[in-house]
This record gives sequence, C-alpha cells and structure tokens, in this order.
Amino acid sequence: MSWLDSIGPLHGWAIATAVVVSACCAIVGTPLVVRRMSLLGDAISHAVLPGLVVAVLLGAQPGGIGVLVGATAAAMVTVWFTRFLYRQAGLWEDASVGVSFTTLFAAGVLLVTISGSRVDLDPGCVLYGILELVPFDTVDLYGWDIPRAFLSASFVLLLVSCGMWCTWRWQLFTAFDCDAAKAAGVPTVAVTVGLLVGVSLATVAGFVAVGAILVVAMLVVPAAAAERLVHRLHHAVWLAVMIAVVGAIGGYLLAWRFGTSAAGMMAVVLGVEYVIAILVAPDDGVVARLVSKLVYLWRVQCEDRLASFWRAEESGYARHESTVGGLVDRWLRVNGQVQKQENALVLTPQGRVNAEVIVRSHRLWETWLGRHVDLPVDHLHPPAEWIEHHLGEQVRKRIENELGNEDVDPHGSVIPREKR
Repeated sequence: MSWLDSIGPLHGWAIATAVVVSACCAIVGTPLVVRRMSLLGDAISHAVLPGLVVAVLLGAQPGGIGVLVGATAAAMVTVWFTRFLYRQAGLWEDASVGVSFTTLFAAGVLLVTISGSRVDLDPGCVLYGILELVPFDTVDLYGWDIPRAFLSASFVLLLVSCGMWCTWRWQLFTAFDCDAAKAAGVPTVAVTVGLLVGVSLATVAGFVAVGAILVVAMLVVPAAAAERLVHRLHHAVWLAVMIAVVGAIGGYLLAWRFGTSAAGMMAVVLGVEYVIAILVAPDDGVVARLVSKLVYLWRVQCEDRLASFWRAEESGYARHESTVGGLVDRWLRVNGQVQKQENALVLTPQGRVNAEVIVRSHRLWETWLGRHVDLPVDHLHPPAEWIEHHLGEQVRKRIENELGNEDVDPHGSVIPREKR
C-alpha cells in the first residue's frame, strides 16, 4: 500500500481547508497583483493581527464572525494609516506601507504576548498556521463534525466570490485605468475598499492554514503566475485559483510525506509553480524568448546564405556544396530556395526574389548611411549587415524615395529593384 492510500479523513479535512483558503486568496489576490498593490496586501496580512487579538479578548471565538469583523477593522485602519503617512507625513508610498504594517503587526505580537492565558493564540501559530490541527476543532452541523476553520473559510470564499461577481465590471475598469474609471463615474474608492476588505477576510481565513507570514504567498504567487500565462483578468482569476489549489494539495501531501511544515511546503510548491510559469509563459517566458532568439538566428543564417548566393551569381561564380553551412544549404533546398545543378547550388526563382530583398535592404541602408552619417565607406557594411534583416517593405520604399531612386550604393554596387 502506497503512502497516499493511508490518507484518512483528518488529512482530507486539512487539505479541504487549505484548498478553500488558497482559492479565497487567489480570487482577491489577482486584482491586487494586477493593480500593483501586492505590498499593501502584505501589509494587511500582517496588520490584521491586533484586530484579531482584540476581537478574541472581547469574547469572539477564533475562526468566528467576530474575529472576521475585528480583522477587517484592523485592515481598514492599516489602509487609512498608510494613506495618512503617504499624504500627510510625506513618506513614499512603499515606506508608508512598511511603517504601517510593521508597527501594527508588532503591536499584535505584543498583545498576544501580554494577554497570555486570556488569548487562545500562540505566536508560532500566528506566524506559521496550524493546518495540521484543523480537523480537531469541529462544530456539529446536522450531525456532521465539520472543522470550524473549514466552515469559516467556506463562508469567506462564498462572500468574496459573490462580491467579486457583483462588482466585476467596476473591478475590471478600475484595475486597468483607475483615472478613466473615476471620470466615468465608477466609485473607485468604494471598489478599492471592497477589494481590501476581501483581502482582509481571506487573510484571516489564511491565518489558520499558513499563518501571517506565508499567507502573502497565497495572495501574490498564484496571481503573479497566472498574470504571466494569460492576459485577460477573468482568465487570470480562474487560472490563479487552479494554481493555488494545486499548490495547496501538492504542498500538504509533500509535507506529510516528508514530515515537514505544511504551510512552508505549500509556499515552496507555489514558488515552483511560479518558476514553471516564468519558463513556459507564451509571450515573454524563458522558453519562448529562447525559441524566438533561436528562430531569429536561424532566419539570419538562412538570409545571409541566400544573399551570398545572389552576390556569387552577381560576380559570376557558382556556389558549391561544402561542409560549412551544409545544414543551412540542405534546409534551403528543402524549402525550395536553392536547387542543385550538376555539382553546384543555385538559386531558384523564388530564392532569387528573397535574396534580392535582403541585398536591396543592405545596399539601401548603406546608401542612406553614406548620405546622412559621417562614416568612412568601409565602416558602412557592419551596421547594414545587421539592419538588412529588419527593414520592411514600407521602410525600404521610404528610404528609396528619400534617396531619389539611386541605383548604386557607396561601394559602386547596383541596388536591386523591388519586384512588382
């Protein structure tokens, strides 16, 4: 029997709680990341601690509604304090965020320490969560023993999902052009406050699972990974939720398998997922950029080879097959750009047209540089060697018109005419 077969209902409830919490954080974290407010989310995730402690001191049950209200109030104080430091005290925005969340988080830690026996909160649990103990704190629901943390996280997930659905158009407009949204009559302040309330609720739900430190990973990493992979906000939200859920399940199972911290392993798995997103992102990922660079280098090699065939024909020489550039030659033959005649390679009609475009671009640019840039004639070739692969038809026509349809380049070579 494999170790996966021994997973019982207790681990199942812990995984279910982690999944719900991670989905909450991904939903509110995506617009937060898109709006470049991740640091404020970090501040809220730390600064809700004093509100949580005060709520427990006033008699609220950990994981209950009272704690959610207290944490939300602390989050709003954090936002107000941050804006106050930024606008009134003259601090830069990132500095004001750093001052506010460290001050409030430290105050929360002091409250936990001073309160001692009156608060059922352990500083270690606040920092790292108690996901493994979630199944033991249950409430009876229609004869079923349901973990309290799972119920509260499910309530938060329902709340933030409904809130996001009801304000989606406003969230979308505000995320991409806040000034235009404000000019169009969108209550951008209310939209932002609502988003931050959702962040505070998701953060409180995440306290039980991963603590105040690693909940930032749940808020930011899935959304940041999704932003690299897709470019529409609603697609990013769904993908962020999927990434977060996979990270929660995979992280918990690996932590249980190797006997380490569930919260830490979930954050590590999320980090690995982000690295994978960086690698495979379709537009600017590492693999995509590498493939694009290789394709570009291959195109340059092929175009340079075609141009060399054309110049050889211009000079009256034939190009013979050789080991140098043999792979390029074979590709040009397969592609119908050159053909073999007896023991020599010559351009096909299509290959000759393509080669003339390259040579024409090169010589037009040399002529333009010779007229407008104070360079010796023997220094004109290197820049033209590079730019010949980037000039389009419209640019070539503009250069030709500016040069007055000049026929020869500064070296005295004929500039091929554009084929009509």
